[in-house]
Amino acid sequence: MTGVITLADGAGGKASRKLVEGLFLAELRNPLLEPLGDAALVSANGTRLAFTTDSYVVRPLRFPGGDIGELAVNGTVNDLAVFGAIPLALTAGFVLEEGFPLEELRAIARSMARAAQDASVSVAAGDTKVVERGAADGLYVTTSGIGLLDPRVELDVTRVRPGDRVLVSGGIAEHGIAVMLARGNLELELDVESDTAALHGLTAALCALGRELRWMRDPTRGGLATTLNELAGGAGATVVLREEAIPVREDVRAACEILGIDPLYVANEGKLVAVVAPDAADRALALLGALPLGADAALIGEIRADDIPLVLVDTPFGGSRIVDMLVGDPLPRIC
Repeated sequence: MTGVITLADGAGGKASRKLVEGLFLAELRNPLLEPLGDAALVSANGTRLAFTTDSYVVRPLRFPGGDIGELAVNGTVNDLAVFGAIPLALTAGFVLEEGFPLEELRAIARSMARAAQDASVSVAAGDTKVVERGAADGLYVTTSGIGLLDPRVELDVTRVRPGDRVLVSGGIAEHGIAVMLARGNLELELDVESDTAALHGLTAALCALGRELRWMRDPTRGGLATTLNELAGGAGATVVLREEAIPVREDVRAACEILGIDPLYVANEGKLVAVVAPDAADRALALLGALPLGADAALIGEIRADDIPLVLVDTPFGGSRIVDMLVGDPLPRIC
């Protein structure tokens, strides 16, 4: 870490990891925090719960396919859902800038309400703060959520084994590219919408696999590459992907090529990645494919034993390349 915070510290890659481990974990260490998951697993009177919190500072506040309110609800629901939890309730805190239009705030609140209704959760409590003009880019939203763990599954990176299969629920990189294009400083005529969506339906379907479902995550900041590097490190194994099997829409791929960005590093807000036992891969694809959000689900790789945990991508040309965790901040303020 350097002596000051940089934008890279919030991008979800190596710098973010160093900040969290080197400062926050060092100062706040406790058994609930130590796994450094997107949610904490807690027990109360024999009931197993997942608890999560997140902040949203996306710019612009509205983008094709969604807005900051919908994004905040879906992102919180997803952090619970990929831990095998049924979302129960959310809280929301709003940091408002002086001069922010009330009608725009009302529209965002309505968007949050629709997203919460779609996810069958309530925004049960909240808070508002107002800061001086120019101090908050209009609006920041912080959410927390709690969910009830599905008793059929026990999801943990330590349960991942060599031979397990890696699946993704659909095309990657759509959210990050949609937000970049929405800023209007790129002369690209592409109609890309954010994939922001609540994943609780997909995760509930996969939980029917029971113990054959090993692990799930939603690859947000840092993209699929960073999420899978965390998987490789936690499992002590290598993740081997087939490049041609990774679903990427052609317009998204074109935008990434023009911008010089690997879609594997671009954020998603409505996709999940899952690891399942080898014999469960076909069933998992069928369960995902039966739902609209999983129509483009794909088997993209497998887990292999290795002394050096890493992520490899096998190319169509017979070679392979190492895909490291995100370095730097290619897509600032996307969530």
